[in-house]
Amino acid sequence: MIVKIHKTEEGKMLLAVCDSELIDKKFEEGKGQLDLTSDFYKGDEKTEIEVSDLMRNSYIINIVGEKSVGLALKEELISEENVKKIDGVPYASAVFQEN
Repeated sequence: MIVKIHKTEEGKMLLAVCDSELIDKKFEEGKGQLDLTSDFYKGDEKTEIEVSDLMRNSYIINIVGEKSVGLALKEELISEENVKKIDGVPYASAVFQEN
């Protein structure tokens, strides 16, 4: 999985997670679009354990791809109701409350 860490204006972590094989691709369906060609998702390859830890410590996560979304589901960070698809590619976003 590819992970890119962004910071919000308040300094909170916004995490973009994408399956490695989807980087540099664009998916469209109707009016929906997943554009994975921009720098927003272009980050570093991470292990499942590293991604899981980063997701748990993020304020916002944007997730694209079967593996990435599957990990967030497995870790119970999102639920099936959060998952949408464009051109068969699953994606989800989540915002977490501060502790």
